[in-house]
Amino acid sequence: MIQNKTYIQNYCTIENNKIVLNGTSVFKIEPTDFADFAKQAYRNFEMQYPKFFKMDTLSKLAFLGSELLLSPITSTEHENNIALVLANKSSSLDTDVKYQESISDKENYFPSPAVFVYTLPNICLGEISIRHQLKSENSFFIFDTFNTEFMSNYSNILLNTNKADTVLCGWVEFFNDNYKAFLCTISTKENTEYKNETINTLYNK
Repeated sequence: MIQNKTYIQNYCTIENNKIVLNGTSVFKIEPTDFADFAKQAYRNFEMQYPKFFKMDTLSKLAFLGSELLLSPITSTEHENNIALVLANKSSSLDTDVKYQESISDKENYFPSPAVFVYTLPNICLGEISIRHQLKSENSFFIFDTFNTEFMSNYSNILLNTNKADTVLCGWVEFFNDNYKAFLCTISTKENTEYKNETINTLYNK
């Protein structure tokens, strides 16, 4: 099989109350907790998706980044063959802890189905897929650190076997209000701006 060369098209980083798109800061506020930051970012970019406010923190983090990268390229007029390949370290532990607290006290037992829904890390993939009407490949992996080589190779396989026209690939880590998202779109379309860039170099910028 002939291996087509793949190229990073766009990338986004979210951490420390700041969103950077293709190397340029597009949103930044004074230090605050993630809930407030996410709400302000959502309103700043005028995202029209009320379900956002019901999501858990991991899904909000992934949603914000994916929205900036996918909205310019997705269409409601035809099926978008965009694969999702994400990873993190803590899985859905941030939400798991909240859910455990809700069932631990027998005197104050209040398990919430709305919280339980988000006790799997791949639910954020579902939220992105629903938003952008994606029915293509999606996977969520757990690593101690961002395994850029694995993620890049996996994305390249999807593109070279025609399982996807574009791959949204990246790292979305959230635990105890510490967070970092790095997302990028990859395809076989040549992009001279990032022709020699790798996921690893952009992630560590």
